[in-house]
Amino acid sequence: MSVLLEFAMFPTDKTGDSASESVSKVIKMIKDSGVSYKLTAMGTIIETETLAEALDIVNRSYEVLEPLAKRVYSSIKLDIRKGKDNRLIQKIKSVESKIGKVNQ
Repeated sequence: MSVLLEFAMFPTDKTGDSASESVSKVIKMIKDSGVSYKLTAMGTIIETETLAEALDIVNRSYEVLEPLAKRVYSSIKLDIRKGKDNRLIQKIKSVESKIGKVNQ
């Protein structure tokens, strides 16, 4: 099974224009966890074998931010498919096979 989870999570009560300081701590945790992931300008996509693993990453992300903020915002999208894996890469390759390279 493949669980793709796209999410954004950041504190809303911090001053300044950028959330990158807090977000970088979450990305480091994801990187250190060993799950496949892709950072985008608007969020992060992870791929796990189970829903429980994906939701654990979300929970651990909150645990990273919780000491830093009184309020944390998050949005989450899921795509769960049995019998497939490596979809973080394969979904892009499928589109590229039809129109050519899409990311520079």
